[in-house]
This record gives sequence, structure tokens and C-alpha cells, in this order.
Amino acid sequence: MSERSRAHRNAPIASSLDLPLAGELIASDFASWTDELIEEFRVHAQDGHVGSRLLSENPRVRVWEIRLAPGERWHAHRHVLDYFWTAITSGRSIQHTHDGTTRAVEYEAGETRHFRFAHGEFLLHDIENVGEADLVFTTVEHLDSENSPLPIDS
Repeated sequence: MSERSRAHRNAPIASSLDLPLAGELIASDFASWTDELIEEFRVHAQDGHVGSRLLSENPRVRVWEIRLAPGERWHAHRHVLDYFWTAITSGRSIQHTHDGTTRAVEYEAGETRHFRFAHGEFLLHDIENVGEADLVFTTVEHLDSENSPLPIDS
């Protein structure tokens, strides 16, 4: 068994989301992943920073911004709370998910997607801006979700 297979053979997989990740499937295994990417997913497996900047938090929600210049990426991070994101700008990304899936995704400004997680479910992924302009999202996490929020450093 390869090191890559050993590293992920016990990786937990979220069983279902309200909406699957949209986009063109590029790969559905870890063959295209670099050792550095695999290590990043291991290191950030419990990272609850689902955006590059926490804009607001109260007892009900956390509001995040993610802003990526062309070629920039946001490291692997874990979603455990029900949430939605809205694309502020149109653009394109490549995303890797913890099950080995790699997708190319296109966004339209104003597009919104909602995700719901049952107890124990999650999504661990990264995002890279492969477009020609800044890619900006607002993400709102619901703190009263089925799962407890992951701790974050303020």
C-alpha cells in the first residue's frame, strides 16, 4: 500500500449534504495530490477557519470573508456547522476535498449555496482561485447546528 493510500484509507467522509459541491469533476482519487497537499489536509484536519477573515460573531452566527487574488488559495479547512456562502464576485476555483475529489468550479456574483450537516458530518476542503480576478465570498455559519463549533483563535 502506498504512503498516500495509507494516509487516507481511514479518512472520514461526510455522508451527505443538502447540495453536493458543484463543478466539473477533475479527479476522484488522491493520485493527482502532491505530498505537500496531503500533509496540509492532515495538519488542517480540524481547522475551523472557514474564511480568511472573521467579520462578525454573535451567539447565533459567525460571518466570514474569503478573498483570494488570482493564483491564491485558502488552505484546507473543516466545515461542521450548517452554513451558506454567497459569491460576491464571479470567478473560478479548483477545490480538493478530503475524499480525494478534485473539482473545477465556476461562480456567478450573487450565487448562494446552503449546506447542512447531521451529527458527525463535515466537509474538509481547500479552494484556489484559478480565475483572472479576485474571488470573494461571504460565508455564514449557524452556531446552533447539530455539531458543536470548532474552536477558533480570534
